[in-house]
Amino acid sequence: MDTSPAVTAIVSARYREMTPEARLEAAASLFESARAIVESSLPQNLSPVERRLAWAKRFYGSELPDAALRAYANFRAR
Repeated sequence: MDTSPAVTAIVSARYREMTPEARLEAAASLFESARAIVESSLPQNLSPVERRLAWAKRFYGSELPDAALRAYANFRAR
């Protein structure tokens, strides 16, 4: 573990003090930041479907079968 127990306790206490709405807002903000980082790392010449597939592979990798990733990439293309 790379975080000390004291810091873990402080962070946990802070999250417990937050309202459910505030926790959701924080999680959504972190997700959007991660998404922006991934988007900025993708080649500019990708088609929309290729971009969605690259994004999904970066986020979900081996957690989902390739068919599911491709279905996601093609979903809005229909």
